[in-house]
Amino acid sequence: MTVLTLPSPTLMSWAHKELGPLPTPPVDVSHPRVNSRVWELTRPSRVRVFLKVSPNPVTYQRETFALRHAVPALGAHRAPQLIASHPQHLALLVTAVDGRPIKQLTPSAAEEAEAHRQGGLLLARLHAAGDLTGPRRAEAERALTDAAAGAEDRLTAAGDRLTPDERDLVRACAAHLSQLPPLPLAFIHGDAWPRNLLWNGATAAWIDFERARFTAVVQDLVPLACAVWPGRPDLRAAFFAGYGRTLTASEDAALTCLSALDAVSCLRWGPDHGDPQVTARGRRTLDRLTGEVRR
Repeated sequence: MTVLTLPSPTLMSWAHKELGPLPTPPVDVSHPRVNSRVWELTRPSRVRVFLKVSPNPVTYQRETFALRHAVPALGAHRAPQLIASHPQHLALLVTAVDGRPIKQLTPSAAEEAEAHRQGGLLLARLHAAGDLTGPRRAEAERALTDAAAGAEDRLTAAGDRLTPDERDLVRACAAHLSQLPPLPLAFIHGDAWPRNLLWNGATAAWIDFERARFTAVVQDLVPLACAVWPGRPDLRAAFFAGYGRTLTASEDAALTCLSALDAVSCLRWGPDHGDPQVTARGRRTLDRLTGEVRR
């Protein structure tokens, strides 16, 4: 949890106006990072609601748009539902979803595979939602080019945390990414880590849509490709069984390139913020990609 304990009086006044009487005080359930501000509120009849204050206007706008226009496509109880939003305070009131993050559980291999299969199914529904026209299509079409163009800045920020060979590998990946043919586009979750995949023993759900946006489909798979699939090919197979298709050759190449860029970001951000898990993930990804190149 963060050091915050209670929402501001202004936020609580708004929550009371939207929800009515709240019989118990709010409970701070923020993630252990500076900009996380989330509280659990309990309505009469023990109905749970979350009050979330977004870190900045961009994440607020993204999550609000997602909850209004795309997330309902996932189905009832498969994602939070928006109750109310407050642009001035970047605040959201959303319904609770049954389950716990799959990474906090110890399911059997079969149960974990089923959770990831359903996770793939839900992302397929999300990717089919949203109006991909006009400026949104233009934004999505340039996303991979923008990612490739930012590689040098990421390398500069990471400094000597990469070897010369690793830096060459990342530059090669960025160059290849910018030369790929057009890839399938969609509205993506944007933060599809296991911490955001809930499981209640029977059904899966996705939460936290503050990074949702229009871009290439493959960008939604980078977290799983870096954090889960290398050691669990069964979960990769389960995910794509639910998703309904496998990646094209160009998407597979893009996923490798995007994984390399993500690794650089991990090696920049992790040490600077004292997060050894993020740092280790970046190091594992680069070691794996370097080994694949050598083979």
